[in-house]
Amino acid sequence: MKQTILLSGLCAGLLYGCADVRIAEYQRPDAPAKSSWSRQPETSTVSASGTISPQWWTEFRDPYLDSLVTRAVAGNFDLKILAARIDVANAQIAEARAGALPTADIGAGASLEKSTGQKFTKQFNLGTQVSWDIDVWGRVNKGVQAQTAEFHATEADWRAGYLQLVSSVSTTYFQILQLDEQIDHQQRALAKGKQILGIYESMRDNGLVPGTQVLRQRAETNRLTKDLLELRRFRDVAENALGTLLGVPAGEFKVQSGRLQERVQIPAVPSGLPLQLLARRPDIVAAEFRALEAHELMGQAKLAQLPSISLTGRGGTASFALGDLLKSFTFGLLPSINIPALNPGIKARAKTSEAQVKVAEQDYRRTVVAAFEEVENALVSLDAHRQQKEELRMQVDQLKLVSAQTEAQLAAGVVSQLDVFETERSLLAAQLALLASHQQVLSDTVTLYKALGGGWAPLEVANARN
Repeated sequence: MKQTILLSGLCAGLLYGCADVRIAEYQRPDAPAKSSWSRQPETSTVSASGTISPQWWTEFRDPYLDSLVTRAVAGNFDLKILAARIDVANAQIAEARAGALPTADIGAGASLEKSTGQKFTKQFNLGTQVSWDIDVWGRVNKGVQAQTAEFHATEADWRAGYLQLVSSVSTTYFQILQLDEQIDHQQRALAKGKQILGIYESMRDNGLVPGTQVLRQRAETNRLTKDLLELRRFRDVAENALGTLLGVPAGEFKVQSGRLQERVQIPAVPSGLPLQLLARRPDIVAAEFRALEAHELMGQAKLAQLPSISLTGRGGTASFALGDLLKSFTFGLLPSINIPALNPGIKARAKTSEAQVKVAEQDYRRTVVAAFEEVENALVSLDAHRQQKEELRMQVDQLKLVSAQTEAQLAAGVVSQLDVFETERSLLAAQLALLASHQQVLSDTVTLYKALGGGWAPLEVANARN
């Protein structure tokens, strides 16, 4: 008998020796790197190394925007969902840690029997069982570390959601103010169009222009009216979207009309170092924490191949009379060792966890590369749109001079009222283009703030494991 036990133990030891339980220390997955950005704005005064304000939206110098952001952070339901997920992940840490703690079960019962020809019998019992799977190799601790990494990842998810929310509120608000100015310009253009129509009708009545000219101008007036209605629809839709971001039912939130170029200032352009970007952007931080989580789960799966030791203690009492139930007790201790060397499921799980580590690492690399692209695109777009805005500003200034000279020529009788109207219409079109460019530069600035990780402080995953 002893020889059989020794032989079994030797076989189990050999099988255990074939299991790969080596666990390398976690290292941040290697990813493509950048030494600098291809475009650094000449007017940059803000550095992503740590001087981007956590309240970066205040750089637009609009108190109403500040109030919208505050309201959105308090009321947005997507952000509340992300916050609730943090609570879930935090609770799951305790759930994972409970795997290393003893468990106790207490039970009581009674047995009542009556057979034909036999006396009625009854028996009462009371018992307890305490079980403890001893975490000799740290398998449970690996699970705790994995869940802790997931907790930190959900915190980073919340930060990413926060950054996305503030960006969406800002850009939507800018769109509403842009539409307000567009509506104002469109109303003036429509008024001018109606004046031109009246002049054409008078000239037609005097035989100076054909009727087709009047019809053409009426069609232009119809187009301007249709565009005005569409602009108002766009504003209502944008206002509904902003209300949803704030957590308010659509239709119940209204933004007072304003002028974008007067209310919102373009701030200095932020810039930053690529290496700092990896520790600043919440989505990159979350991706790395999930790579760490996969690494810890792989370690847990590998350690599951090792023998486990458990202790089971039992105690109880039984009696035919309820009053005698506590007079005598029985206790027992049952230590045991489980060697999972012949369990193919455990080995397969270890292989699966190794493959999942590779998935998490590739996801991290993808997130890093996408972040570099987002920053580069934001810098390119912002630079181009700033230059376009300057060209449009000069175009508007020149058309203003043309308009003033045309008015003077009208007073001198050199040009007609129609020439004045046409000049003003060209000026209005250029002003609308300048307005759209202003809004685009604001949105590009928001995108760049978001791409650089907003104002979140750098976080090194390796230093936040415990």
